[in-house]
Amino acid sequence: MHLSQVRRWILQSPPVEWAILQLRELLIGALRQGPIPQHVAFVMDGNRRFAKSHGIETVEGHNLGFEALARVLEVCYKSGVKVVTIYAFSIENFKRSKYEVDGLMDMAKVKLGQLLQHGDLLDRYGVAIRVLGQRELLKPDLRADIDRAAEMTSRNGDAILNVCFPYTSHDEITTAIKNTVTDYTKPLPAHQRPFSESHIKQTILSRHLSVAASRIRDRSGSPSSGAASDVEGSTSSSITLHPESPPEDPALLDKENEDSDEALRNTFPDPESITAEVLNNHMYTTGIPPLELLVRTSGVERLSDFMLWQCHENTEIVFLKCLWPEFDLWQFLPVLVEWQWRRKKIAEQGPISRLPRRPGEATAKPKMR
Repeated sequence: MHLSQVRRWILQSPPVEWAILQLRELLIGALRQGPIPQHVAFVMDGNRRFAKSHGIETVEGHNLGFEALARVLEVCYKSGVKVVTIYAFSIENFKRSKYEVDGLMDMAKVKLGQLLQHGDLLDRYGVAIRVLGQRELLKPDLRADIDRAAEMTSRNGDAILNVCFPYTSHDEITTAIKNTVTDYTKPLPAHQRPFSESHIKQTILSRHLSVAASRIRDRSGSPSSGAASDVEGSTSSSITLHPESPPEDPALLDKENEDSDEALRNTFPDPESITAEVLNNHMYTTGIPPLELLVRTSGVERLSDFMLWQCHENTEIVFLKCLWPEFDLWQFLPVLVEWQWRRKKIAEQGPISRLPRRPGEATAKPKMR
């Protein structure tokens, strides 16, 4: 304990703090010389275990976790990351006791206020806050705070902080499918209707038949000279009607045209045109870069229903043994260096699935359970 206090005193001394700050700036500057993931996600796990292991209150553990988040956000945005997504609260947490859920909601309100207090950090890097999830599950006062946070940072456009609260990937995917079905059950606007060659042919043929029938009625109803009949026959020789087929009633043809036009007005999008890209456009994360790096602390090796749709074949998933309040540049730096190394190898060797991991790599192999 005495050695720990001495070490803390040394690290907090002004000369050492200045040296550490300069070293941080140097390392971050070196990182910027290589590729940087444009979208990074974090599962901030281990606050309660950290509090228990250090003999402090759980609330204090969450407070330290928030301080770790502030440090990591600054490292990310200073390094050049454009989008950071954090898993703040799962919908499954509502299954806990009312006392615990109310405590978590109150804590979320406090943390959101603390996040806004770091307005200098958000404004410095142009960060806009977006809260992703089922907002209707939250209390009205918390929703109002969320709207206020989004409004305060709405003019920032250089980077994004996605706060998933309350959120699960299953719910996000289900919501995206529902919204897609809703869109595909609405008639298409006139300027978006698909080109129909058969409809155009049918319309032209119907109009020709209507004109031909009208001319035949005119000839049969009024006498004309043989010469005039010959001329009329020569000018209309391009229209051929079968003698055994009587001309259709023009009123009936007009009715068919009206029915055809009404069917065209009620044209719906083709369900066969639904693709993964269509669903992706209905996700909460639409319009932002693909997820390139996902980090979870505390040694737990599962995704816990987080970013399941966004994880793709090139997403690097890293599990670290450190608890979230301990997570800072010194734990994050090896992850970013490893990510840069693997991206360099991808450019040289091809798909990420074929790449071996480096000897002594600190990150665990992704595993689902």
